[in-house]
Amino acid sequence: MDASSLLWLCFLLLIFIHLLLQRQSNRGLPPGPRSLPLLGNILDLGTKPHRALTELARKHGPVMTLKLGAVAAVVVSSSEAVREVLQKNDHILSSRATPDVMRVRDHYKHSIVWLSTTSPKSKVLRKACSVQMFSRQKLDRTETLRRSKVDELLDCLHVSSIRGQEVDIGQAVFRTVLNMISNTLFSIDLARHDHEDSGLELKELLWEMVKDVGSPNISDFFPVLRWIDPQGARRRMDAYFGKLFAVFDRIIDERTRFGGLEGSRSSTRGDDMLDTLLDLIDSSELSREDINSLLLDLVVAGVDTTPTAVEWAMAELLRHPEKMAKARAEIEQALGMDTKVRESDIPRLHYLQAIVKEIARLYSPFLLPHKADTEVDLCGFKIPKNTQIMVNMWAMGRDSSVWQDPDRFEPERFLDIEVDIRGTDFELIPFGAGRRTCPGMLLGYRMLHLILGSLIQSFDWELANGETPKTMDMSEKLGVTLNKAKPLYVIATPIKLQH
Repeated sequence: MDASSLLWLCFLLLIFIHLLLQRQSNRGLPPGPRSLPLLGNILDLGTKPHRALTELARKHGPVMTLKLGAVAAVVVSSSEAVREVLQKNDHILSSRATPDVMRVRDHYKHSIVWLSTTSPKSKVLRKACSVQMFSRQKLDRTETLRRSKVDELLDCLHVSSIRGQEVDIGQAVFRTVLNMISNTLFSIDLARHDHEDSGLELKELLWEMVKDVGSPNISDFFPVLRWIDPQGARRRMDAYFGKLFAVFDRIIDERTRFGGLEGSRSSTRGDDMLDTLLDLIDSSELSREDINSLLLDLVVAGVDTTPTAVEWAMAELLRHPEKMAKARAEIEQALGMDTKVRESDIPRLHYLQAIVKEIARLYSPFLLPHKADTEVDLCGFKIPKNTQIMVNMWAMGRDSSVWQDPDRFEPERFLDIEVDIRGTDFELIPFGAGRRTCPGMLLGYRMLHLILGSLIQSFDWELANGETPKTMDMSEKLGVTLNKAKPLYVIATPIKLQH
């Protein structure tokens, strides 16, 4: 036998052993697509994993096994299965499968997103967020601040209208949300509406960060390759972290410098998150690294999600002008023509809420991955310890057994049924559920309705650059959230409100 024949024989033997071991290891696991030697199902993910896994789930079922290189994964794509993950087995499945890029600067050891929910540090961070930033009482006290930032956005849009300028609505809303978050954290603005490019560099930086977190990474599929960083994702993320941490360090150093020695800031205290965090450094409950990581989590999560949702909502409403008119009529009927939308008005604006729910249904990709702490029974299958659990919300939002005509933008579907998007109804969970519910859920919920309602109430809208509802590009790009691939450029015409 010559050398080439021997090599082929060895190769075939390896494939046979792989298939034999795969069959044995898959006993008790959910069904799934056939995997390749070594690569497993990596190639099945494609460039849009949310779509690819939705198609695979239609063939293999709502609980599906994947082999992603050396990593075992289970994808769940139905509300019943998700309920078992996030409610029935939440105590076992609340750990995170940490992407390699989140190991940069040991971020996962300091991050409220990636720390174990039972760790003492996580409890300190969550308590600080809950009390100082996200409690109902705190949100009520800071409502005027958010309304003022929306007014600044509307003023900017009015100026653009007078000048006949088109507006990148996603970028304009990004600046607004960034300033809402930065004022809550630091009592300062980080972007200006009177400079078109203000905040653009930060927006691009944050997009690159969430894109690398949400994109398939060889280092995650083959942990032995982490030290090589074959795609350069860790090196890029380190640079992104450095830029953001430099911004935070400047703000913190200025606060402590003007406040004198740590613990002597009483004369310069504000009612913001930073002072609370600095107090926790003084009491040795948190470190400077903990604070930087928390600030990064809050800024990235806050300014990535809301502007994205508003941009998708505006795009859909421009494609369906009769629904835009219906939403405006509801606001006028509920508030009259002399009252601006406020957060306290949200419960009365049922159609506005329905629009937000429909956008969440159509444009939510995956929850951040969970991990099994021990072997667990899930929908009758035995899921081994350390298996990664992926929740495909894109598939859930297009489940024809739950949603009639699921690909259609139809907010009216939510006027006839009660669905709460805040983690109690598992058909629609854009903020997650259980122990890993987004801590900023209430703030995000308020910001989204306030901004979208104000845009609908204050302006007539049309597409710029000769685009029409039929020719508008509605393609998406995947990061942690699902962003519109091409920015939405619009022309705003003010609707005069009687004040």
